[in-house]
Amino acid sequence: MSTNQNRRRGKGKPVSKEKLQIIPLGGIGEIGKNMFVIRYKDEIIVIDSGLAFPSDEMLGIDVVIPDITYLVENKDKILAIVLTHGHEDHIGALPYVLQEINVPVYGTKLTLGLVQGKLREHHMLANCELNMLNPDEKLELGIFKLEFFRTNHSIPDSIGIAIKTPVGTVVHTGDFKFDQTPVIADPTDYHKLAQFGQKGVLVALSDSTNAERPGYTLSEKEVGASILEIFRTAKQRIILATFASNVHRIQQVIDAACHYDRKVAVVGRSMVNVVAIAQELGYLNMAEGTIVDVDELNTMPPEKTCIITTGSQGEPMSALTRISMAEHRKVEIMDGDTVIIAATPIPGNEKLVSKTIDNLFKRGANVIYERVSGIHVSGHASQEELKLMLNLLKPKYFIPVHGEYRHLIHHKKVAAKVGIPENNVFVSENGQILEFSHNSGRVAGTVTAGRVLVDGLGVGDVGSIVLRDRKLLSQDGILIVVLGISRATGEIVSGPEIYSRGFVYVRESENLLEEARVHVTRSLEKCSNGKKQEWSVLKNAVRDSLSRYVWEKMHRRPMILPIIMDIN
Repeated sequence: MSTNQNRRRGKGKPVSKEKLQIIPLGGIGEIGKNMFVIRYKDEIIVIDSGLAFPSDEMLGIDVVIPDITYLVENKDKILAIVLTHGHEDHIGALPYVLQEINVPVYGTKLTLGLVQGKLREHHMLANCELNMLNPDEKLELGIFKLEFFRTNHSIPDSIGIAIKTPVGTVVHTGDFKFDQTPVIADPTDYHKLAQFGQKGVLVALSDSTNAERPGYTLSEKEVGASILEIFRTAKQRIILATFASNVHRIQQVIDAACHYDRKVAVVGRSMVNVVAIAQELGYLNMAEGTIVDVDELNTMPPEKTCIITTGSQGEPMSALTRISMAEHRKVEIMDGDTVIIAATPIPGNEKLVSKTIDNLFKRGANVIYERVSGIHVSGHASQEELKLMLNLLKPKYFIPVHGEYRHLIHHKKVAAKVGIPENNVFVSENGQILEFSHNSGRVAGTVTAGRVLVDGLGVGDVGSIVLRDRKLLSQDGILIVVLGISRATGEIVSGPEIYSRGFVYVRESENLLEEARVHVTRSLEKCSNGKKQEWSVLKNAVRDSLSRYVWEKMHRRPMILPIIMDIN
């Protein structure tokens, strides 16, 4: 699995016998695509296998996954993939990765439940080895001895990992915050973190997502109080949109619905899947009959109903977006509905979210979405919590991870405030080999790294050239020129006919297209000059002449596609 796009090449230096290597293949300088390689001699473990969602310029792309060329080249050395939690940016690439390197996967109960659902969709579950982790137990994988610690995040069963190696201990915090009143599970195990710090941590890799934010991240329980107050005052139906994986938030909505005697329907494919898995595994608790089918809501008073749905990011095909546009098959907005968007827009999604909110207001809903309304808190640590983590671990070397470049720089500044020397902090890049001994750390080369684009069933077959063409088509459209040429004489037998898609509307631009047809005909006659020409010469003549003509008339540059048919 590889791509020519955004790739850094280089085999790096041979693995030294006493050196530990840490190689990020994703998750550095970006949000998403998390994947880290820990290597000692000829043994490798991989932490996480995540995807990222496409940016605006990646037209038609479904998801983005790490380039795993390095893993494929070293597949016989990989002992396992160990997962920190069940978010897509940490498990979403697994179905694609396991097709190339079928190795054991380790994760906690809910994490593996979500992984099973993904592998089942890809018809791979029967062929994959999944092993459940108990965070209170230890795990040996070859030379590596792993211990785990529970963390608080916006999904249950999140863990951090301490990896003991012959060189020293590496701690990967996973995504975390220090929540003193978590909705599900216990607070973070401070004692275990302090023990790691006491025994000595060589390298720490820590979540940088909120490194710009001062202070502390609020507890998820704060959201529960806000939701309860909204349920108390809402007069009609309540529709709440949040991330499907935020089981804590879903539990609090269900608790509020039970408190005010409302039935709950779940809408949106990913939300339905996560709720079903969380219920089955015991991570959602509710009275029997609380959740009903969405079709049953029509038979109930609106003030006794609630809908939990996807679409908090304004995704075009999500349930809430379709509801806001009156395109959902089963749910439509009624006057007086209260819609809660319990999430902060991910950078780049602001316009989509704003459009959804506007549409909901137009249909008569009361929309609650502002940050100050208290209906969302982050699952990531702010600066004071990042300081606490570093003070507990006391690492000799530090690698900020899981963040865009500015987040990594801010985390580096936080590390400086707690006394970690600047030279001991590595603001890295995907593909860099970071090599450590007992007393040294350095950048020791690079491996192949980058992104692989997934479009439908195609993995890695769409690159920069295809994306460029898609962008050109989306901006200026296409003109298709069809003509038939005699095989014997080379003369034009039929056409040229010009078809427009995304350039001009044919009925309103008949004169323009007719003039263009005449212009192309003259150019072809001039090019052939009564002699038989190669088709490539004729196609170039069509492109050049039509491109010049259209630019003179319209100041546009559509894609021009000549099609020549061979006629006997």
